[in-house]
Amino acid sequence: MKETRDIRFVPEQTPALAIRVDYTLLNVGTSELTFIDVRLPSNRNSGGSDLHAQIDGREAAPVPLPVAQQTDEADVIRIAFEKPWPRKRKRELSLEYALRPSADFQPYLTVEPDSFHLGVRGWAPQLLPPKRFLAPYPARPAHMMCTIRIPADFAVLAGGTRKAERKQGGKVEYRYELGRSDLGAFVVAGRYTKSPANAESNSVDFWTDRPLPENPNQSAQQIAEIWKTFTAAFGVFDRRVREPRIVESSAVRDNLAGGEAPAAVSFPGGALVNPAALALGTDSDRFLEIVSQALARNWFDEEVEPSAEAAIGMGDGLPEYASIVADEARIGPLARRQRIYEYLRRYDAAAKNASETPIASTMAASPLLQRRIALAKAPLFYIDMEDACGAAPVRAGLAHMLATMRGQEVDYSVLRSVLEESTGRDLAKIFREWLDQKGIPANFRARYPDGQEAMRRATERLGAQKRTGNPL
Repeated sequence: MKETRDIRFVPEQTPALAIRVDYTLLNVGTSELTFIDVRLPSNRNSGGSDLHAQIDGREAAPVPLPVAQQTDEADVIRIAFEKPWPRKRKRELSLEYALRPSADFQPYLTVEPDSFHLGVRGWAPQLLPPKRFLAPYPARPAHMMCTIRIPADFAVLAGGTRKAERKQGGKVEYRYELGRSDLGAFVVAGRYTKSPANAESNSVDFWTDRPLPENPNQSAQQIAEIWKTFTAAFGVFDRRVREPRIVESSAVRDNLAGGEAPAAVSFPGGALVNPAALALGTDSDRFLEIVSQALARNWFDEEVEPSAEAAIGMGDGLPEYASIVADEARIGPLARRQRIYEYLRRYDAAAKNASETPIASTMAASPLLQRRIALAKAPLFYIDMEDACGAAPVRAGLAHMLATMRGQEVDYSVLRSVLEESTGRDLAKIFREWLDQKGIPANFRARYPDGQEAMRRATERLGAQKRTGNPL
């Protein structure tokens, strides 16, 4: 199979991204095929003029799935062949559509008048196997080309290796080649002011809409240390990325807090932060915490893909836990304890306002109040694992999962398998107590008692530690 992707920035009144994906497909199945099903991005514009499909260079008319299948696969279209597709014969498939900002923020897509970003998944078509049960998804080709067409004054970061650059008038076209070792095609591009922390080529850079009001050198050093901590604990994310980049995007939203709350999302090798996050001050503890959680998603949401069932417990819980690991390395054990009390406080506050559902039963699409409870509880699951088994074996198990499952879907069974192997423990009880049952386990509460008062004391001691520079 061959695949090429073309991404073009369209600076309309409402800016858009024009996407074109071309495939060369081979029918390696046991029978001829009469159609192919394709899952498209859920927030694509549904206007008929936006979606175009071609088979072997001829226009094809995509249609919805049969009514019985539409509930479960609302974003899937069906493209019928004029003639059946014989075995061992090739077909050329082309898909074109536009992506525009949507009311519901999607962490894989932002489009603004002067910038945009696409994550490693969510925005490209997904070809579905002709028979869903036990049929493999079409594999990504060993080499894939991605073309990016943007204004000439846009800075750009993209996945893969840059192979060509061609300027024409006020536009520039970049071509990138992606191999099997690359996670996937992604793009971050826009008109930015760059704020290098120092003259070193591998320093942490800030790309912002306007010059930062303060010198970011100290923050850059802290962020570099956070990245090194993640690398030491969970393995090298990408050998091309020596230091992460922090990029501003006013389109970034916090789906949990809503509104203009400080927020950040990840992209491979960096984090997008919104103006509200930058307004906290790049040296503030809260800004570094937000950035730390976003950078941790490079490992636990970019390098692997948590399943739908594990989206909260792993997709959100692991990055939050990793940010505790970074705080502990950066500030000391007292920071770890303070964060634990903070999550307990959030859990208690959220549990007063809604009926709890177990973490394993809480999905990304679950009601907001249930998600708040699970999101406060999920990082503590990994803290309890560290307390019971030791930090080093737990982190070694997570690093092994990332190395062996790179680019693949992971779930709780994978997580338990790698952790039981690394710790040498039967973890059934811990998994059951945290994932399948409600509430905070009693032994954990006993270990971290009197949350409000203990958190106040920990916060005071941590403040004194920062003022004096001495561990307490």
